[in-house]
Amino acid sequence: MIGLIILAIFITLIILAIAIIQNDDLPHSVVLFMGFGLGSVILYFLFSAPDVALTEAVIGTGVSGVVFLVTLLQIRSKEIKK
Repeated sequence: MIGLIILAIFITLIILAIAIIQNDDLPHSVVLFMGFGLGSVILYFLFSAPDVALTEAVIGTGVSGVVFLVTLLQIRSKEIKK
């Protein structure tokens, strides 16, 4: 049963990676990237690596996603002022 869950998450991560690469909308790509990070967190936890899962959740998904979104907001606000 757990093998099917792991396989489903792997397939979901592959689909998310392809969607991130092919997407032209940057904010949408950032949200997909954050979803990819959360999928990775679940896999790390299922593979009995809670320390890596916690680090990925905090830094990989949380901090990186927020930095990307803030950067996009800064770029958009500068484009509007021009």
